[in-house]
Amino acid sequence: MDEVGGGDIERGKYIVEGVAMCGRCHTPGGDKGQPDHMRWLQGAPIRDPDPNWAVQSPRIAGTPPGTDSEFVTLLMTGISRTGAPPKPPMPSFRMTRKDAESVLAYLKSLKR
Repeated sequence: MDEVGGGDIERGKYIVEGVAMCGRCHTPGGDKGQPDHMRWLQGAPIRDPDPNWAVQSPRIAGTPPGTDSEFVTLLMTGISRTGAPPKPPMPSFRMTRKDAESVLAYLKSLKR
């Protein structure tokens, strides 16, 4: 098992890529709407945003926004480091600590 900071990188990759589908918003789209894997999870403008939505998704590869603790709390509680839920289209996840730490471990493994 490949672990970093208590998280399993392979488990985190599975959650990010196969369950939460983070690349859909956090990766710029290519010319045919496919994610640009050269800029995987580097942040991107939100396509067709609602007026109440965020206009840009942050870079989460390498070092996600905030501290590790704040990021894990966001994934476990749906509350961001500002004390409020993130703006849509970001869902309010309710992950287990193990899953949240695994997501963080995977994202941190993506140093570019």
